[in-house]
Amino acid sequence: MTGPGSQATTPRPSGVQSSALQSLAAPAVGLGISIAGLGAYLPPATITNRDLQALVQTSDDWIVSRTGIRSRHVAGPHQATSDLALAAARDALAQARLSPRDIDLILVATSTPDSPVPPTACRLQATLGADSAVAMDVVAACSGFLFATHTATGLLRAGMHRNALVVGAETLTRFTDYSDRSTCVLFGDGAGAAILRPDGYLDLLHSSIHSDGAGADLIQIPGGGSRHPASSATIAERMHFLRLKGPEVFRRAVGAMSASVRAALDSLRLLPADIAWLIPHQANHRITLAVADELGFPMDRVIADMADVGNTSAASLPIALSRLQKSGRIQRGDRIMLVGFGAGLTWGCQVFICNTDPTARA
Repeated sequence: MTGPGSQATTPRPSGVQSSALQSLAAPAVGLGISIAGLGAYLPPATITNRDLQALVQTSDDWIVSRTGIRSRHVAGPHQATSDLALAAARDALAQARLSPRDIDLILVATSTPDSPVPPTACRLQATLGADSAVAMDVVAACSGFLFATHTATGLLRAGMHRNALVVGAETLTRFTDYSDRSTCVLFGDGAGAAILRPDGYLDLLHSSIHSDGAGADLIQIPGGGSRHPASSATIAERMHFLRLKGPEVFRRAVGAMSASVRAALDSLRLLPADIAWLIPHQANHRITLAVADELGFPMDRVIADMADVGNTSAASLPIALSRLQKSGRIQRGDRIMLVGFGAGLTWGCQVFICNTDPTARA
């Protein structure tokens, strides 16, 4: 989640905690886990830049020049996060040719749950009919899909589960302050899903995740938790909406994402030219440009999916990956890199390789 109008520098992160499933010296042999199906869902209703002009002092040119976003999808009045997750999950299951009862692990990455209790993943389990699955939420903001995939991979590799459904789903428009020009132009709603199992068509080669809690105040919704429970005062002070410190978040995001990509390339003994597609978290087109420039990736191999989607936080990476796969642009042997950064602070990187002819899949 990153604000518009910031300038980037690219410091290396330091003093952080990290977890990696493949060491920097390990060969590129794969982790034995694959994506067998991808799905996405975007609600039909949209909020365009023209719509925002009626709410705050802004313009289409201002928004596009600073974020690259022209419109964003918004959940219907009777749709919650689990409803968006359900549609994306069914899409992924259909591609994987599995039924809900084949799933034995459900992880939902979200910062906008249906309610604080119960977990949104449990609501998804019930509506999906995945009676054999254990379900839980993963909260890592815009890095949530990477964190959930990393967690599912560890459990699958340990033999504790066989088929995992990993979903990134958000209804961020419910937590957006439409009187704040710097944030209301960014966020949209949507969901993306992946089926992880020992065999599929996108083999996971590398996964690493990182956290730095010292930056927790840079991106937050301060109200509604145990520190500032809901009250007339928190409502009056608009504490239940997303807040971010744009310039500092921009700087940290570019530095952390660039460092994660370099570490992944070193781990796999690859060069940027060996990556067919770089998919960064779809936060802000300026971040995408800065990361690509820092790493030497040509923009024709970098996915910029935010123009008609906006920043969907934990949903952005699986939505972008699903849309890329369904576009037919992934070829056998292509390596695809996902990299993200979000509140916490959290960030991570994953690399997949396509092991089959994608045209053979439904």
